[in-house]
This record gives sequence, structure tokens and C-alpha cells, in this order.
Amino acid sequence: MWYLCVFYHRLLDYRKPEVESLAQLFGAFRDNQNDDVYSQLQWKVPLHHHPDSPFHLVNLPSEHIARSIANRSILVKGMYELWGEGGSYEELKVSLLSYPDEGKLPYLESNSTFRITVDTFGRVISLQEQKELIQGLSYIPFKGRVNLRNPDHNFWLIEVDNCETSNGLPPVAQKRIFFAREIGGADRKLLPTYQLKSRNYLGPTAMDAEIAFLMANQALATPGKLVYDPFVGTGSILVAAAHFGAMTMGADIDIRVVRDGRGPDCNVWSNFKQYGLQMPVGLLRADNNLPPWRPGLKEVFDAIICDPPYGVRAGGRKSGGRKLLKGAVEPYIVPDDKRTDHIPSTAPYSLVECVHDLLDLAAKMLVMGGRLVFFYPILREEESAHNHFPEHPCFKLISSSEQILSSRYCRVLLTMVKTGPYTEEINEAARLKHAEFRENHVKWLEEGNLHSAVFSPIDHAQLMEDGDYKSKDPKPKYRGKYV
Repeated sequence: MWYLCVFYHRLLDYRKPEVESLAQLFGAFRDNQNDDVYSQLQWKVPLHHHPDSPFHLVNLPSEHIARSIANRSILVKGMYELWGEGGSYEELKVSLLSYPDEGKLPYLESNSTFRITVDTFGRVISLQEQKELIQGLSYIPFKGRVNLRNPDHNFWLIEVDNCETSNGLPPVAQKRIFFAREIGGADRKLLPTYQLKSRNYLGPTAMDAEIAFLMANQALATPGKLVYDPFVGTGSILVAAAHFGAMTMGADIDIRVVRDGRGPDCNVWSNFKQYGLQMPVGLLRADNNLPPWRPGLKEVFDAIICDPPYGVRAGGRKSGGRKLLKGAVEPYIVPDDKRTDHIPSTAPYSLVECVHDLLDLAAKMLVMGGRLVFFYPILREEESAHNHFPEHPCFKLISSSEQILSSRYCRVLLTMVKTGPYTEEINEAARLKHAEFRENHVKWLEEGNLHSAVFSPIDHAQLMEDGDYKSKDPKPKYRGKYV
């Protein structure tokens, strides 16, 4: 059945991937004969609407699945059973009256309560105008009582204006009006509860709460699943996964973060205690370049979610130290009396090496069908980078959601599903893919030029002289893309 899905007008590229991941989680594709984990939902844009519009029509197998998706989602404002639509209120009336009675009458009975909410996109209307619009729906045979606080059924009258200031979108060719019954909607109260400014223990690279919840949804975090973050930092991503009931585990190369924090009551553990969440299974001091797992251990984690260090706010580090890695000094054995407080030497860890190690770890440690969700940076001038994300033979890329952070730099949330077992042949194929990836991206990945490229000023005069200033960003970006 087709449902009207209304999104919050923000993070536009993240909206459909989140809904499709939750559809997978709640069994929307279980009836597929091939049990295809890459199945995608059917989407339609309402008449006269732009693809970046908050209004979409999505085909879902049942109302229960639609409600489950809407209630769990972060970006779905509401999921609705559409009773009627039109370019004017006369057309809306015709559409509403033609909707089958068997779909309407169960929600209009005298022993039920209801509420009608008027919502607009593109303009603001007064309370008096809202009242008049509701009174204009008198032809709908409501028999129940009005209850504004806790009704049995919520109905929405949604008007999309065709003005030129529709939140940065091109104007709608014609006004569109929807009348629908609410199925469910996102609980945005989560975001003020988990906002970073009230977090007990916070670091400079802590993940924003909204993005962390989106990543947890992409990874299908649920009770009984084990979620791992190899760059845990202050634990923001694992906090979101734990909120959805998943067991969590993290690692970081900085022992001071995972062990000490800022004291016994201000550390990663206290962040979980602050929200009453299940404590992590464990927090390790571990190097992603030299993983600590015993030989033969594999397929332990249901999901790996992380934000690898790519050198914009913080650079990556690996064990060894510059002199040790160059062979200038011999390996150092820490005396027993200094092991407790010893902090190992580290050296720079380039993103190309970090991503390769991450994919190798995920190929070994994820269960079949497990998900790898991580951010990958892109310089917007590098057109080849837009079409060349990290690859691995064990994985299938199912979504890439772009978030523009500046005029020159954006990051992409990649969601991959493990589709094949890890073998030595796969390992060799992955090494060859990594060599190709490194060759294509060596300019700013291997040489560490990302930070300088992001923050260096753009020479507008030179771009205009070269004649390709406009070609740097041929795709129009709307205000919602930048959020």
C-alpha cells in the first residue's frame, strides 16, 4: 500500500536510506522470494513536487511496518494513510469523497475520538485560518468526539504552497493539498535528551546526536546485536546504538580516553550511566592497524559503526612511532614497573591505510549480512572521488548519503552489507582493490593534504580566469543539503 511519507526538511540525502534500512529491519522484504538484502522500496514524488521535497509516497507491505519505521526514524516527521489530495479544496473534496468507505468508516465511528491538525509547507497561516480550513471539512462524516490531547485518531490537513520561498526549493508548480490519517512519526525528543552540550564526557570529535542515531538506524541496531566502534573516542556512536538496545563494544588507540577520561565520574562509562543505558561489553586500548584479536576469531560483530579519523579535526594515529617504523630504532620493551602508566609511541595514520584496515577488519569480524557504516571524506573538486568509494569483495555498497560541510569539502555516510565469507583469495582481491584506490586518491589521502585543502582559501580570480568556476559545482544544492 502507498503511504505519504513526510520528512523533516534537513539532511536530504540521508532520508531515503534511513527509511529503507528500517524497512529491512522490520521485515518489509521478507516476502521476497530471493530474500534480497539489497531490496529497495518503491518511491514516488507527488504531482508537481521536486525530488528534494519533504513529501514522498512510499510503498510498504503493511500499516504495522509503516508505523514501526515512522516511530523509530529520526528524519520522518510523519507517515500517513492518504485519503485525498488535490490542487484546490474543491479537488480535495472530490478526492476525499471518492476514497473507499471501508477505508474511512472504521476511523469515523461514534465511540472514537479524533483531532485534525493543519500543517503548511512554504508559508505560515494564522489560527483563525486553520479553524476555517477545518470547518471546511464538514462533509467528512465524523461521528466521534474531538480530543486535542490524546485522540484515538490523528488526521492531518497539509497544504504545500507554490510560493518562491519554500525553504530553498524551487517553487511548486501548483499548490497541493493532502488530507491523511496519521500512522506514526519520529520521536524528536530524543535529540534534546542526547544533545552534546548536556553530555557528561565530551571530546572535540564527538559525533552529533542526530547523526549518531541515523548511523545506528543504518546499522540496524536492535536488542541482541553486538555493535563495535574501532574509533570509539568518547562513545557518542555507541550511546545511540545502546539506546536502541544493542550490546556495544569499542576501542581506541588513546588509553587516556578509554581508561581515564577526566576522572572516575567523567569518562566514557559515565556517558552510558547518564542516560541509564546498558554499559559496553568492553572498551579496549587497541590499534586498528594492529588489531588485538586472537587468530581464528571471526564473525563476532553484527555491525561496525565508526567515524574514522581523516585529518580535518583530528588526524589518525597508529602504534610504532616514526623512528621505529623507519627502522631507526629497535622495538622497545616496556619494563614491568612502568606498564601501568605507559603510553605507547604513535605515528601518523593516513586515511587510505585506515580505510583499508577498517574494511579488512569488517570482512573478518562481521557476521554474514552484518553492516559496516562509516564516514568517508570527499573534496568536492575531486570529481573522480564522487564515483570511487572504498571497495571490498566481501561487501556490497547499499547507500551513500552526502553531507556538505563547506564549499570545498563534504563527507559521505557509506553503508555496506557483508555478502561473502573472508578467505585468502578474497584478501588478495581486496589488496588489489586497495592498490587501485590508493593510486586514484594518493594526492590528498596518502600525502595528508586533506586538512590544508579543506581550509585553504579558494582563488576565485584564478577560477574565473580559467573559465571553469561554474563547473566546480554543476549540481544545484538547496539549503537543506547543507544542514
